[in-house]
Amino acid sequence: MILSVFFWIFLFLLFYTYVGYALVLWFFVGLKKLFGSRKVLVENEAYEPEVCLFVTAFNEKDYIDQKVENAFSLDYPKDKIQYVWVTDGSDDGSPELLKKIEELEVYHQPERRGKMHAMNRGMKFVKAPIVIFSDSNTLLGKQSIREIVNCFSNPNVGCVAGEKRIVQKDEEAAAGAGEGLYWKMESWIKRKDWELNSAVGAVGELFAIRTELFENVETDTLLDDFIISLRIAQSGYKIAYAPNAYAEETASFNVKEELKRKVRIAAGGIQTIVRLKGLLNPFKNGILSWQYFSHKVLRWAFAPPALFLLFLTNLFLVLNNDLWSVSNFYGFVFYLQVLCYLAAALGWYFENRKVRMKVLFVPYYFLMINYAAILGIVRYVKGQQSVNWEKSKRAG
Repeated sequence: MILSVFFWIFLFLLFYTYVGYALVLWFFVGLKKLFGSRKVLVENEAYEPEVCLFVTAFNEKDYIDQKVENAFSLDYPKDKIQYVWVTDGSDDGSPELLKKIEELEVYHQPERRGKMHAMNRGMKFVKAPIVIFSDSNTLLGKQSIREIVNCFSNPNVGCVAGEKRIVQKDEEAAAGAGEGLYWKMESWIKRKDWELNSAVGAVGELFAIRTELFENVETDTLLDDFIISLRIAQSGYKIAYAPNAYAEETASFNVKEELKRKVRIAAGGIQTIVRLKGLLNPFKNGILSWQYFSHKVLRWAFAPPALFLLFLTNLFLVLNNDLWSVSNFYGFVFYLQVLCYLAAALGWYFENRKVRMKVLFVPYYFLMINYAAILGIVRYVKGQQSVNWEKSKRAG
C-alpha cells in the first residue's frame, strides 16, 4: 500500500512537471483568449529610448570580434545605444582588444570575483533607462533591441526575456539534439506563461530590465538572470517574453560539457528557491506563485529525484506482487521505463562512438539533465559550487 502511494505521487509529479503544466497553461490561455483580454503589443515606432547593451566577459577573446560586429549591426539608432563591457579577471588580452574600439565603454579590474560582482559594479556606469544583458558568446537577432523596447512600452513590464536558440546542425551530437529540443519546448512554455500572466524568469543570453529596478544582488549568486528577473516580478512588475528578440549560440561540445553546465545550473536553482521562498506565497504573488512552483521549483527540486525513485518503487511493486504482465498498469509502466532507460543507454553508446542517432539522443539527454540536477542539489547542500564557474566548451 505504501509503495503504491509513493508510486502514484512520483508518477503524478513527473507527469505534471513535464506534460501536465504545459497542458493546463494551454487550456487557461485558450480560455483567456476566448473570454478575456488578449495580450497584444502594438509596435510603437516613435518609442526609441536609449538602451545599454551590457556584456560581462571572462577571457572571451575568441568571441569579441563577432560579438562587437553583431552588436553594431543591430537595427536600432547607434547613437541611442551605450555599449558597456565588464571584463573582471580577464588576462587573455580581451580588455586591451576591447579598449581599442572607441564606441565601447570597457570596465576592467584584474581580480576575478564572479559574474554577479561584475554586474553589480558595471551597473553603476549604465546611463540608459533600459539595460539589455547579453553573453559574449551569443549572437543577437537583428531586430532584438526593437522587439525588447516595444515590450517596455507597456509600463507594467519591468523585465523582458529574450529567446535562446541553439544553432542546429545536420549531424548533431547528443548534447546538441537534446539541448535544441529542450529549448524549443521551454520557449513554448515561456510564451504561454507570458500570454497568461508573466514569464517565469529569463536567460542570461538575452534579457533586459528597467535600469531603475536593478538592486545589487548577493555576489555569491549562481543564477544572476533568474534572481534579477524574478525579484522584479516579485515586486509587482511583469516579465514579458519576446520570442523575436533572440540570442543564438552553439550547443555544448558534448554531453560531458553539458553535464558540467547543468550541474551548476541545478545548484543555482536550489539557491534561487531558498532566496526566493517568498515568491511561493500566493496571497502576495497570486498566479505567479503557481507558475513559479510549477515551472521552476518542481523541475529543479522535485522531478529529478522522483524520476529515479519511480523506477525503484515500480520495480519493488512488480517484484513483491508478481505484476510482470504488460496488461497490468504497474507492469506496463515498468516495461515502459526499462525501454526508456535502454534507449538512453544506446544513446550513450552511440554518442561515444560518434554515431548520430537523434531518436536515441533525446532520452539520453533527458536522463542526463535529471541526473545533473541531483548532483547540483548535492553540490549546493555541501556548499561546493564556486561562484566562478568553469566555462563549458561549445561546439564549433
